[in-house]
Amino acid sequence: MNDDQLLRYSRHILLPELDIAGQEAIIKSRVLIIGAGGLGSPAAMYLASAGVGTIILADGDTVDLTNLQRQIMHRNDSVGRFKAESGRDTLNRLNPETVAVALPQRLDAGLLEAHIAEADVVLDCTDNFATRHAINRACVKFAKPLVSGAAVRFDGQLSVFDKRDANNPCYHCLFPDGEDVEETRCAVMGVFAPITGIVGTMQAAEALKVIAGCGEPLVGRLLLINALGMELRTVRYGRDAECAVCGS
Repeated sequence: MNDDQLLRYSRHILLPELDIAGQEAIIKSRVLIIGAGGLGSPAAMYLASAGVGTIILADGDTVDLTNLQRQIMHRNDSVGRFKAESGRDTLNRLNPETVAVALPQRLDAGLLEAHIAEADVVLDCTDNFATRHAINRACVKFAKPLVSGAAVRFDGQLSVFDKRDANNPCYHCLFPDGEDVEETRCAVMGVFAPITGIVGTMQAAEALKVIAGCGEPLVGRLLLINALGMELRTVRYGRDAECAVCGS
């Protein structure tokens, strides 16, 4: 690190759990964020401010006026622009040392695998089960840590899936694909603006812990957040030996 970096990230370096080695790992890291909306916004902004070397923002949607209530990477003059490009510009202003790359498209299976293979950690900030399961399959294939978050109404959830250890569960172990699971999306159910910030910020925290190798990431634990009563609850779960994605 140069002198400017030592000063910029000094409050991280002062933490013995991070120190210089942890911050250097952050600076050298490459993070893929899929979804540049309510969750992706705070996650990306905190990762950029923390010094992540390269952030890839993948999102094929454009900014709508209804997004501005919670998607804090975007402004009034972003309406109509691709979220990935609007987000990239925000990250560039926030920390010019972070290389922010915009992918203004929905990633097909081939592109998804290519970008996940190159990432150190992947953040799932999407809002539909089909995409979540596609991301999980690629992360399992390449043994890449996956930080998954969700938020709707006043509720949020968060977990980390890290198949660098084959004994750890994957997303499919917790939410099997094909089961009759009700899909609720904020476009039709509404969402309390701060809950996306709470979950997205926590995703950034978990990603930094994974990168720096500090603390205890939420592997095998599902954090449930209810902002209406401001209650947090943790549910433990394990690997499904019969899982169609990571089972033996």
